[in-house]
Amino acid sequence: MDAQSRGRADDIDPADQWVLNPHTGNYELRLDQSAGESPVAARTATAEDSGLRGDTRTGAPRDGREGSGRRGTTSPEVPGQRSRRSSQSGGRGAEATATAGRRKRKAPKARRKKALMWTGGVTAFLVATTAVGAYILYEKLNGNIDAIDIGDQGSKNVISDGPMNILIIGTDKRTGKGNEGYGDKGSAGHADTTILFHVSEDRTNATAMSIPRDLMTEIPECETKGSDGTSTTIPGTPNERFNTSLGQSGRNPGCTMKTVENITGVKPDHFMMVDFNAVKELTTAVGGVEVCMAKPVDDPKSHLKLPQGTSEVQGEMALALLRTRHSFGNESDLDRIKVQQQFLASMIREMKSSDTLTNPKKLYTLADAATNALTVDTAIGDAKKLMTLAQEIGKVDTKNITFLTMPVIDNPAEPKPITVVVDPVKGEQLFAMLRSDTSLTEVKQKQKAAKGKQAALLKGPKAAPADVRVDVLNGGEIPGAAGATVTWLQNQQGVLKSTNKANAPEEIKKTTLEYAPNQADQARALAEMMGLPASAMKPGTADAEGLEAMVLTLGADFKGAGIPITGPAKMPEDVEKSSADKAVCAK
Repeated sequence: MDAQSRGRADDIDPADQWVLNPHTGNYELRLDQSAGESPVAARTATAEDSGLRGDTRTGAPRDGREGSGRRGTTSPEVPGQRSRRSSQSGGRGAEATATAGRRKRKAPKARRKKALMWTGGVTAFLVATTAVGAYILYEKLNGNIDAIDIGDQGSKNVISDGPMNILIIGTDKRTGKGNEGYGDKGSAGHADTTILFHVSEDRTNATAMSIPRDLMTEIPECETKGSDGTSTTIPGTPNERFNTSLGQSGRNPGCTMKTVENITGVKPDHFMMVDFNAVKELTTAVGGVEVCMAKPVDDPKSHLKLPQGTSEVQGEMALALLRTRHSFGNESDLDRIKVQQQFLASMIREMKSSDTLTNPKKLYTLADAATNALTVDTAIGDAKKLMTLAQEIGKVDTKNITFLTMPVIDNPAEPKPITVVVDPVKGEQLFAMLRSDTSLTEVKQKQKAAKGKQAALLKGPKAAPADVRVDVLNGGEIPGAAGATVTWLQNQQGVLKSTNKANAPEEIKKTTLEYAPNQADQARALAEMMGLPASAMKPGTADAEGLEAMVLTLGADFKGAGIPITGPAKMPEDVEKSSADKAVCAK
């Protein structure tokens, strides 16, 4: 132990680490207790050797008596310093006299308590500093985000208790340096790449359905809001390309959301829109995205050059890959969509990889790039809300994210088809699966539970159609749905005791069938006819009396008389799909 030691190093009282600097008259913190001390500490040690700080041979404490040495009652107060006054005496042998009047060393417990107070202050400072840093970071990311008011479209909540539907829009608007060669010059941008991303209610799976930009469809009337709060109604137009639902005639992403709902019956909750620059920035932020080519690619139009096998692309090269349509398949937009899906699947894998999630610098770069790149609806228009949404979506395992393209056929109205229309059979089957939240992946427990509920629902005796009594109300969005359903039930199903009760008191999202325990056989029969899901069945507790009828209230999930509300258990085998966890080589 050297002359300054007063016990073990780990017993040093933090208060005793403050020393007086004779040049400034201020107390300063001495951090080094051994060799290599600061000049201030060295001068203090010399003072101690002169007897001003007690018996250096035994490591006894400094004399704390008033008027002793240089430290009298006029000494400035030392932060955290313990009292030097002591009336205690004692010692061993000859040292007893020398140490008379000096205080005894405090018990380790008291010393530890003071040390905790000291370190607690430091911790509080660090926490405060971190909080300030987090606030600055939040403000930085928040300032990056652009948001658009889409009026009554979408949801006002960040996340919902049920399934969630996010519309991802890639626009071909030419903004930013180096993008002059892409898109239509002077265009406000189209819905060039659009994906409806459906996340299941239990967050076990998701479906990413690409919508072809050359799909011929009706663009419904929509309302936009200006920055001054004024509203403008944009008339709908029949038989138009889907990509004109954005940017053209003043349409905003809310119009694209309404168009998607009009086609599929699935209402998007939010939208996220990116442009050419976003592709460059995001792929660079993750350090590149791995892609696989089944053959070498050399496209002079997009300037894409890639060897056969795997490569990493980012920035300009990533954009070229997503834009090219002359290097794959039959050079159609549908083949380009497949490449885009493979690219996005690879990017999702990279974003969810441990290399990204455990790298703070990479995460910050990615967050900065993402918030810079995204334009979203006002309901998710700040960094905290976006993070909440991202965490919710992130619960889905990549192996349970299915990519596929909306089923389409060549447009029969064109002698030489250039555009496409929705496949009337396969398209409706897929839309029904999305509406009923049916997984397209093998999430075994979910599928087993769903099948079990449906089987239990239909198990048991069913009443004859002529014995089914039901009042039908319209709580959905299709005018005249209750009357059309009654007509279908009576003429097609033989349910003659069905009655049109017009509109329900309020609109509802899900169709419901309310019935009494003694009407269970009638409920099973009607559920089978209409393809009602188990969740639609609302049994009561008291039996019905006399000729009392069941109550069927059609919700937003009802798409027309004779169309089952539940989708098929699985998609037809010839609908091509892929999983986000598997790398596929572009052909």
